[in-house]
Amino acid sequence: MLEKLAPLKPYLLRYRKQLLQGGFAVLLYNTSKVAVPLLIGRAVDDVAHHGTEHVIVRNSLLLFAIALVAAVCLYATRWIIIGASREIEFDLRNDLFSSLEQQSMAFFHEHRTGDIMARATNDLNAVRQLLGPAIMYSANTVVFTAAALPFMYRISPRLTLFAFLPLPIASVVVQLMGRRIHSRFERIQAMFSEISARAQENFSGARLIRAFAQEEAEIRSFEEANQEYIHRSLFLVRIMAMLWPTLEFVLGASLVLTLLVGGREVAAGRITAGQFSAYLVFMVQLTFPMLALGYVINLIQRGTASVVRIDELLKWVPSIQDEAGNRIAINATPRGEVEFRNLTFGYDKGPDILRDVNLTIPAGTSLAIVGPTGSGKSTLVNLIPRLLDAPAGQVLIDGLPIREWPLAYLRRSIGFVPQETFLFSSSIRDNIAFGVEHATDDQVEQAATVAHIANEIREFPAGFNTLVGERGITLSGGQKQRTSIARALLRDPRILILDDALASVDTYTEEQILRGLREVMQDRTTILIAHRVSTARSADRIAVLVNGEISETGTHAELLQTGGYYAELVEKQQLEEEIVAE
Repeated sequence: MLEKLAPLKPYLLRYRKQLLQGGFAVLLYNTSKVAVPLLIGRAVDDVAHHGTEHVIVRNSLLLFAIALVAAVCLYATRWIIIGASREIEFDLRNDLFSSLEQQSMAFFHEHRTGDIMARATNDLNAVRQLLGPAIMYSANTVVFTAAALPFMYRISPRLTLFAFLPLPIASVVVQLMGRRIHSRFERIQAMFSEISARAQENFSGARLIRAFAQEEAEIRSFEEANQEYIHRSLFLVRIMAMLWPTLEFVLGASLVLTLLVGGREVAAGRITAGQFSAYLVFMVQLTFPMLALGYVINLIQRGTASVVRIDELLKWVPSIQDEAGNRIAINATPRGEVEFRNLTFGYDKGPDILRDVNLTIPAGTSLAIVGPTGSGKSTLVNLIPRLLDAPAGQVLIDGLPIREWPLAYLRRSIGFVPQETFLFSSSIRDNIAFGVEHATDDQVEQAATVAHIANEIREFPAGFNTLVGERGITLSGGQKQRTSIARALLRDPRILILDDALASVDTYTEEQILRGLREVMQDRTTILIAHRVSTARSADRIAVLVNGEISETGTHAELLQTGGYYAELVEKQQLEEEIVAE
């Protein structure tokens, strides 16, 4: 178990001062508790021996003072130890989020969003309870038992032997039940992750589910998963239901033996009535810690299982990261020349998507990439900001291998509009200004104007402060694409990549956007992935990508003369336009 808790060591060391203070408060609290039975025993003997009223009042005041000290120490114990667990939870959550933010796309392909959310919420809560209540109750139980046992033994070794005789049964039960609780909780957490992932997918795909009238089918599917979760949870409840009564039975047996043996000890004159009273109070005080042991075992087993699940995410090394020995200064800005040199790329162990691609895009020029669906166009441009990692030395910026550029500065120099538009559930202004600190309203509106979306935004009741909803649901597809274009332009990037960013707009809007982009594209490298000839012809050069290979390159006029794929595409789209016009 200690090996499984090893990931928490840095966090425990970070807050060792607080934990030591909490440990000191635990010692004071339990010292006060130990004094209570001893004082009660003495008071009983004083009364039995006709103690004066002064003695009774003195003992009562001492008992009150001890109770007050115990209350203050208990408050300090809870405040310090539970507070430290909250601080560690805070650090763990930040570290987990930071780790997730640095992961490459491959990580999110292998981990479902719902599973990640379950670990970041439910499992983190279980770890906090392990570091807070579990530590506090365990410490109180161990310290009080260790402190009380010598006094109990001094009162009567024989009575102590019989009183603690049933406790080995409790130890065996705790060991057996603890293992089962741990394994069952791991299964429960796995099922909770499954339910979270299913719910997240259904909420994100709500429109699709309604469009296909699959509400009832999804409800039934979720109910089946939820039923399995309940089944596993109830099995754990049954185990816990066996643990608590067993511990209570053991404690009851200890009290019975204490009364039987202790009564005989008093009758035989070997201990006084006051000593017997003190012993009974010790046993009563041990009752709650022993019963809490079942709760603590539950928290420890749950927390240990959750530590393992969280550590799995924290240990995941990003597949794309800065390499040691980068030669580029961290404040360097690329000129914008992009080169693909003998590039061959495939996903993991799958077939090659791109094969022997050789292409140079001089700084400050524009290139349009056209080709049939699935030919590798998006894959090619995703290699430039290292969203995907190409083999070493096959993608270069300004003549230097791309891995020599620090990731943060490389990506800061690139404005990227992906094929799948994503907007955050905040205002339009915040979405356009995303990634640009201290962007002014004028700058935001200028970028929106170039993207030909500013006038439409101003027509909204709240203008640029309009909330777009989750994933920009309140905007049309074309409006979302143009907002994404404005976001990329506001970065004033040296390299601008538009991955089929004009697919959702009409030809008139496309022309307006391209007209605004012509000025923006000057002196910066621009790469456009296009399916329309009207978009491609605006670029300085055009590259045709077919089946992962560059089949032809040139200007619009040059490619028309070659009679290849591009010329056929032009002819086909002209025919479509004529049919629509008729």
